[in-house]
Amino acid sequence: MRDSEVIAQFPIVEEFLLNRSNQLRNFMETDRIRRYLLKKARTATANSIKELRTGMNHVNLKAKILEVAEPKHVVTRYGNHASVAKALIADETGTIKLCLWNGQIASVSAGDTVQIENAQVSTFRGERQMSLGKTGTLSNVEIFKPQVTSIGLSTPRL
Repeated sequence: MRDSEVIAQFPIVEEFLLNRSNQLRNFMETDRIRRYLLKKARTATANSIKELRTGMNHVNLKAKILEVAEPKHVVTRYGNHASVAKALIADETGTIKLCLWNGQIASVSAGDTVQIENAQVSTFRGERQMSLGKTGTLSNVEIFKPQVTSIGLSTPRL
């Protein structure tokens, strides 16, 4: 850079920036970039409910909805009226509650298998729960498993 004008740009691999002994360590804003990359690396994605911990972000997992509670009508801290419901979801490792808002409530029902992306894990009234926030997505997943039926075939004897 010359004053505030960019003269040249070139890509630098993340491993180089994270290395504490690199020559660019104290050059301009590499420290800010390094802090961003380290924070990004700390937000791990979980693949199972057992791995979820309070404070985790960017959580992606597939789970089955066991039950959806009756929606409650609430007034948000911004004065808006909304519906909120808790859904109990499970995978092979455990269960957790998922907080659903407004249109999300009607989009799922008990027995559905859903893909959850970019969710957060928090604690509400002493209970661990997941929420989608503004950037999270919830989508139904169709799983087709072939059904094998026994038709009584015998194996030939040699």
